Amino acid sequence: MKKKDEYVYGLRPVIEAIKTGKTIERLLLKKGLKGALYHELKKEVKEHDIPYQLVPGEKLNRITGKNHQGVIAWFSAIDYSDIANILPSVYESGHDPFILVLDNISDVRNFGAIARTAECFGVHGIVIPEKGSARINAEAVKTSAGALNIIPVSRVKSITGTVSFLKNSGLKIAGASEKGNTILPSSEIKGPIALIMGSEDRGISFELSEMIDLNLRIPLSGKIESLNVSVAAGIMLYQIAANRY
Repeated sequence: MKKKDEYVYGLRPVIEAIKTGKTIERLLLKKGLKGALYHELKKEVKEHDIPYQLVPGEKLNRITGKNHQGVIAWFSAIDYSDIANILPSVYESGHDPFILVLDNISDVRNFGAIARTAECFGVHGIVIPEKGSARINAEAVKTSAGALNIIPVSRVKSITGTVSFLKNSGLKIAGASEKGNTILPSSEIKGPIALIMGSEDRGISFELSEMIDLNLRIPLSGKIESLNVSVAAGIMLYQIAANRY
């Protein structure tokens, strides 16, 4: 269960939180809600493009015993950035963009650890999907050792659309897979690049795998033929950083 100070409940408090510019990480609405305040909330949710879920009232009751009025919202621990604004600033600084795309990394500790490594190796921005990714809460920020307060994070509706945008912006798309045909280290890893790391259980989705220009593989010689995703990300990010400097 979430800590009390990480969410707000009630129609008016959630409306005011949105109006004052709070970034809503997650919003649950009770099915069948009606009334003027509810319609005002839905208007704000639409205008600010906030993702939400319609759920039974019992689910909300399990989160809090207070009078939630059918609405519970969680605040994000960070402010998100627009990937379309990140790339120009990197190019203008005279550097090749180095972007990390996390395809449904759902474990908060893995996510935080990856963000920490990404910041250490000079990643300019992290892209995550709006749905299916670990929520960026206080635990994620703590695990990242504060890196999530430094490195820009872009949360997008379409991860495939964003990768297509990166590709059209001149970035080589690299993917990490045990089936990769390019074994590390590789001299091909250079220039503007976006690295995709897949989810803990399913790896990179088929749609994204079809967009990859460089399919990388970490050479393993042990009996256990897989690595934790945060460890694999660290190895991949190091290799890319080493080729850049």
